Amino acid sequence: MIDGFLALYIFMLAAFTGKEIIARVPVILHTPLMSGSNFVHGIVLVGAMVVLAEADTTPERIIGLLAVALGAGNAAGGYVVTERMLEMFKSSKPANKAGGKG
Repeated sequence: MIDGFLALYIFMLAAFTGKEIIARVPVILHTPLMSGSNFVHGIVLVGAMVVLAEADTTPERIIGLLAVALGAGNAAGGYVVTERMLEMFKSSKPANKAGGKG
């Protein structure tokens, strides 16, 4: 098993690396980045469910359940935000289906 300090060290490295990567992304790339991160959130959710299935003690189950709930909320929220951002790129004018000018 991973020692507690080693796990904390890995978590801190991942947090700082993620912050530095996201801070350097140009504004125009945020929508594709959100779509890609939603995929990662789905993987995190699956990982949390696997960890919850392997939990033996009550505190492990509580933490696993919390991880699954937060992962699901994060994934669902990411899709909602991405959908709202993509709505901004749609035209507000109704499309002319007849192809004519009037």
